[in-house]
Amino acid sequence: MIECKPMPTPMHPSMGFTKDESETSIDYTIYKGMIGLLLYLIVSKLDIMFSVCLYARFQSNPKEFHLKSVKRIFRYLAGFTNYSLFYEKHKNFRLVGFCDADYARDRVERKRKSGGCHFLGNCFIS
Repeated sequence: MIECKPMPTPMHPSMGFTKDESETSIDYTIYKGMIGLLLYLIVSKLDIMFSVCLYARFQSNPKEFHLKSVKRIFRYLAGFTNYSLFYEKHKNFRLVGFCDADYARDRVERKRKSGGCHFLGNCFIS
């Protein structure tokens, strides 16, 4: 993965998800290891949180499609190795939060999703 072509986003914008049983199953131990590593990286790379948590739902029976999608996250990370959060000291160090919800657009389980994010100054913290 060191010499891979970097991706601009962790997920393809029009990617659909299904529990397609006809697709080829893969070795779940490799898939779980990759997801575990990405879950560890979420602490410092919050921009991959949604993608990683979405693919973590398929650990019990991953398909070839899921493995390719998880590899895309690693390719995304390969393009951003020199980026980091930098907290500057200044007087207006504000904490700002945003939230959103999506009702039943989940194509796999038809459950609602909600989430939020917080910025400390200009840096994304949660």
